Amino acid sequence: MRIRDIALIGILSAIITAGKLALSFIPNVEVVTLLFIAYTMVFGYKKALLIAVVFTTTEIFIYGFSTWLLGYYLIWPILIMVTELLKKRAKSEYGYAIIGAIFGYTFGFFFAVVESLFYGVAYGWVYWIRGLLFDLVHGTSNFIIILILLKPIVDILNRLKRTYYGV
Repeated sequence: MRIRDIALIGILSAIITAGKLALSFIPNVEVVTLLFIAYTMVFGYKKALLIAVVFTTTEIFIYGFSTWLLGYYLIWPILIMVTELLKKRAKSEYGYAIIGAIFGYTFGFFFAVVESLFYGVAYGWVYWIRGLLFDLVHGTSNFIIILILLKPIVDILNRLKRTYYGV
């Protein structure tokens, strides 16, 4: 890996962290999903996976160590791999918006499964049911944000990529 790639991964990870912090006052409205989809589209899944590891590790320093980190280390790579697998099929931002919506709607369920591993199935069910309204907001906001911002962000990232790598 070149120094240029390492710097890029650090910068893109910082952008995701800053984006998450900037919207943290609005429950379950985030740009992390949008940015991981855009990064995967522009820079490929390998760089996006490294960005996910750096981002999740940074989150531990900000929010502390808990069971959620296992979910983060799994769920962001899953989103990246799903995006990579569907890149050829999703012809417009609508396809990616649907991916983001499904991701947001199932986010709480995924974490409920992870929590069940630590605290039991009953706790997992309560965790999931308690967060259904948040998942509804998460999925719907992902759909809207991706639908509006994906194309402009991908265009900007492609231009910056050409300039950065001198292509």
